[in-house]
Amino acid sequence: MHRLVNAVKPYAWGSRTSIAELRGLPSPSAGPEAELWMGAHQSAPSRVVVDGKEQSLDACILQSPERELGQESVGAFGPKLPFLLKVLAAAAPLSLQAHPTLAQARAGFAAENALGLALDAPTRSYKDDNHKPEVLCALSPFWALSGFRRPAQIAALFRALEVPGLRPFVEVLEGELIDSEKLRSVFLGLFRHANPRELATCVVAQRERLALGGFDAESKWTERLGRDYPGDVGVVVALLLNLVRLAPGQALFLDAGNLHAYLEGTGIELMASSDNVLRGGLTVKHVDVEGLAEVLDFTPNGVPRASRVATPSGAIEYRTTAREFLLTRIDVHGTCVTTTRPGPQILLVTRGSVNASRGSDSMTLERGDSVYLAHSNEALVLQGEGSVFRASTGLERR
Repeated sequence: MHRLVNAVKPYAWGSRTSIAELRGLPSPSAGPEAELWMGAHQSAPSRVVVDGKEQSLDACILQSPERELGQESVGAFGPKLPFLLKVLAAAAPLSLQAHPTLAQARAGFAAENALGLALDAPTRSYKDDNHKPEVLCALSPFWALSGFRRPAQIAALFRALEVPGLRPFVEVLEGELIDSEKLRSVFLGLFRHANPRELATCVVAQRERLALGGFDAESKWTERLGRDYPGDVGVVVALLLNLVRLAPGQALFLDAGNLHAYLEGTGIELMASSDNVLRGGLTVKHVDVEGLAEVLDFTPNGVPRASRVATPSGAIEYRTTAREFLLTRIDVHGTCVTTTRPGPQILLVTRGSVNASRGSDSMTLERGDSVYLAHSNEALVLQGEGSVFRASTGLERR
């Protein structure tokens, strides 16, 4: 059981209050704090103290993978921690983005390596050879765009705007193609428009017509995105996606190919250990529309929520199809003996004060503290008053 020292990513869209307050540090912080990383990803591994010496968590795991991770995890995912836990705090909208499948990640990583691109090159999309399914559980009210709307819904939005440049897209959306082909055609057509900046500007100028048509939230976010990213056709592309508001405790599951953008709020994010992102707008970072289109799933499947399942111990599991991870929320009132769970775990306290003990190991965790637990078949006992998020593998539920 090792207390974690974690990296904070200072991306421009980050909050200056959420992560600082969670960690009990002065708020507002000196600059934006977007993500708190807890894990062993090579670009920003957490640090631990072992035998009086500080080292990175990935180095600690590599010294004895089966002891740290368990035979089953090593057999399934290799000698590395298969998940990455984050606190994500968005004060401004993130980019339109998606993540590749495992096969696409391996091919893309190899191709960019062959081109000689450095891992930190600004034009690089593939930072590693892994996929990145992810679940996000809201800590605060959380707004996001996720997955394609049905063509008829998009056509209604476009008609409400009364922008002449959108009429050809309405014809496609109401045409004879299957839904996924309609969405692919409109998505690429918006980026290939003869004057995308003018189209985006016209849509923002007409945003109040969305409210008149019953799309009040879409109107507000179109205004916000247009202000933050003037002339970016991604403002129009955003209307192709489901607009989602999560209440605290609700969660989204974003599998490979899901086009999404987090807009505002703080949440717990758990994913396969990867940093592969293909972007399509609403950002100053590298945009690769053609590469993004290759990995997108254009099927209009609605909002992909993670299912909340209460366990016999009273915990809440956020279940998905991902094998690399399982996110669990445990509310502790007095003593809570969690069910035994093999494989590696990371615990993060988001409220109160909790003592975690397993066998002869014991540690008190305050709000904002996190701890890494190596593989064990001993039960974890939590005592105190608080809320704990646990990251573990999804190989076995007990």
